[in-house]
Amino acid sequence: METLRRAVHFVPGANDKMLARSIDLAADTLVLDLEDSVTPDNKHSARKTVTEWLQKVDFKGRERMVRMNPLDTPWGVADLEATMAGRPHSYMVPKVRTFADVEKIDSILSGLEKQYGYPDREVKLLLLATETPQGLLNIKDLGLHPRVDSMSWGAEDLSAAIGARRNRDERGEFLEVFRYARIMTLLAATAASVQPIDTVYVNIKDPDGCRRDCIEGAWMGFTGKITIHPSQIEIVNEVFSPSAQEIADAEELLAAFDENRKAGRMAFTFRGEMVDVPHLTRARRVLEIARRTAGR
Repeated sequence: METLRRAVHFVPGANDKMLARSIDLAADTLVLDLEDSVTPDNKHSARKTVTEWLQKVDFKGRERMVRMNPLDTPWGVADLEATMAGRPHSYMVPKVRTFADVEKIDSILSGLEKQYGYPDREVKLLLLATETPQGLLNIKDLGLHPRVDSMSWGAEDLSAAIGARRNRDERGEFLEVFRYARIMTLLAATAASVQPIDTVYVNIKDPDGCRRDCIEGAWMGFTGKITIHPSQIEIVNEVFSPSAQEIADAEELLAAFDENRKAGRMAFTFRGEMVDVPHLTRARRVLEIARRTAGR
């Protein structure tokens, strides 16, 4: 997990005012969007604007990610060719269908990296892996490409692609096929040792619902979440960062492991529960994330 990603925040790719506001937000990643927030007539001008942002704007240490248009549109390849001049850190790839899609993007980026003097495969990919039914069916292999370092999923585009009338029930819970997409994204990402990033919470006027969604995602194993409104960023960062109590518990557990290891034990009772190596792994992960969020 080289790049810390909790809040991965969308910025419309043709809106200078929204970019200016976003620079001072607490998001770990700013996603300069060339896809859904840009009309077909404005694709070229938005691409030019985003490239200039990348070249001239101080992003104050935040990851600079570009959401390109899908490969099977007239704009996807041109997005890569233009914006690589601005040296982005990564691309968000929408509507991935097959491993061949990832290979094609990798081939294009490899040529551009040579052209602009990047180290080989320095630019990474965050795949939106369930926005098409084909992508969901092929998801187990998509995170295995060496350029991919994170995966997320999309309920809205998948809804449209399969003809679903809605993706949540009357209680706000995801319907079965969308729960499956969420679970498969998590498993595919962690099987490939890349970051699993949870999808957006679209109701920007429901902070309590957003918090519940974040908590469930964090419990499952997601490491961050895509945000679409500034009000969501603080919630996401809080939930996906270890609390003071979690840090204290992890430190106490590691100390207990050290003591028991000296006695030749890796399984023992801690606070009335049996613990062993998986608990040690989780505690170390909590402390690593805490270390990396301390300066954010």
